[in-house]
Parts: sequence; C-alpha cells; structure tokens
Amino acid sequence: MRLRHIEIFEAIRRTGSLTEAAAALHISQPAASKLLAHAEAQLGFKLFERVKGRLVATREAEILTPEVERLNQDLNSVRRLAASLRERPHGHLRLGCAPALGLGLLPQVVRASRDARPGITFDIHTYHSAELVQGLLTRELDLAVTFDQHDYPGLTRAPLGHTELVHLGRKPGPGPTRLADLAQDTLIVLDSRDASGALLQMALDAQGLDPDVAIQVQTHYVACALAEAGCGEAIVDAITVRAMLRPGMVVRRLDPPLKVPLSILTRTQDPLSALHREFIERLRQACAELAQPPL
Repeated sequence: MRLRHIEIFEAIRRTGSLTEAAAALHISQPAASKLLAHAEAQLGFKLFERVKGRLVATREAEILTPEVERLNQDLNSVRRLAASLRERPHGHLRLGCAPALGLGLLPQVVRASRDARPGITFDIHTYHSAELVQGLLTRELDLAVTFDQHDYPGLTRAPLGHTELVHLGRKPGPGPTRLADLAQDTLIVLDSRDASGALLQMALDAQGLDPDVAIQVQTHYVACALAEAGCGEAIVDAITVRAMLRPGMVVRRLDPPLKVPLSILTRTQDPLSALHREFIERLRQACAELAQPPL
C-alpha cells in the first residue's frame, strides 16, 4: 500500500462514507473512489463492503488495521516534525522525563533555556521508563531525563548527576534517619519497579530489614502528597521534596545515604545539536544545585 492508499483507507474506516472520506482528504469523490479501487487492486482483495448504505471494513481490512494505524501514526509524527522545523526556527525541544523530574527539575531548566534563547519552544511529556524509551525510538522525543540506569539498543545514556532519597513526614526528630528506624513508621514507598524504590529495597534487604509498608505508589509527588495528608512517612527523592515541601513537614536524610543517579537518554545515531548540548549542560547544573536535601 502506498501512503495515499493508507490515507483513504483510514478516512473511509473512520467515516464509513466515501463522500465524507473525500471531504476529509480535500479531494473529489471520484478521486477517492479511484484511490480505493487502486489500493484494492494492488492488494488483491476488497477493503470495504457496503452494508445498509455505509462502507464497512472487510475481515482482511480488520486484520490490516493495527499495522495501518501504526504507519499512520508514524506519518503524523513526520508531519509534526516537519512543521516544527518550518515554524520554529529558533529551536524546538521534545522532552520526556520521569513524572517526579517534570515537577522538581525541568521547570528551572526550561526557564533558564528560554531566558538564554527567548524563541525556543518545548513539548514536554512525563512518562515512565518504558514509554520514554519508546518515545525516543519512534522519534516522538528528542531527549529523555530519567532515573533509569539500563542501557537500550539504539540509545545512548549519559550521566546528569544524582539526587538522594530522604525521609519526609510530620514527626520531628534530630539528625538522619537510620534504615533500622523505618520499622517504627507507617511507610509510603515507591514501587520496587521504580529505580528509587528498587534502591531502597536493596538497601533494606542488605540489612535484613522488613519494615511495614502501608502504601506503595508509582510517583514521588504522590508519595509527598500522601505524607502531607498524614497518611504516613514517605521515602522519596530530594528533588521532588524541594518542589513539594509544605509547612509542618520534616525532611531528614537517610543513614547511610542512598543516592539515585539521573541520566539523559538520546538516540545513538543522531548527533547532538548545539541546542541539545546547551540544554543537557543546564540539566547537569540544576542537578548539582538540587542534589542536597532542603534540610
């Protein structure tokens, strides 16, 4: 199937009408009918049947649909990228990041970037690791900021700095919190599939500790909000705590400290532009400034 065949296939499948499909594609109905006939002739089978005045996809068309939708999404991605290159000559960055980093790290870096380059524009998406990787591989993202330390084919991971896990709650107390002291708390922790959650779990296992976990969450800022509401004591990263700290909340470091590395993911085959390099350097500077907990 050619790209034009994919467009007419999608238009008819969505509208159920050759007339409406032609209007959606800004072509005449005879031209749409000719496109459909040509597609079916190349494929060797019918794509649609007329049922009660509407065009309904055949069984073969239904089987093709998932792959056609994927190709159509890729085509739309190419169009958006071309529009971006045309309409945003001062630079445009499509960023992905872990949700916690979108709250605590990116705002400062985006502001500094726009101060330095007033014309720059951004698309910012907050995803978990698997979605960040997929977004880079499908070229929907240019850069991804993540806690993830895994390596992926086709992607390059570079260190940005680190944050550290801290104890956040309403209970006052002097000095750092020892991991053994967590057994006395009603704990809110990150899912062990999260890099921070996995780091905490490994440290607990290493000391043979099994504290009572009351609530397990997937994002750091939800853990902070639950701690603020009095649901328990949270173990979260210091960058998020800086953004979420409210009056009456107490932050204590952990003993021993648990540092969580931060990384930037890029596509290996694509050279970094000056804009990319500038943004990554600002990320490193911000990581260094925000690494210490707000005690």
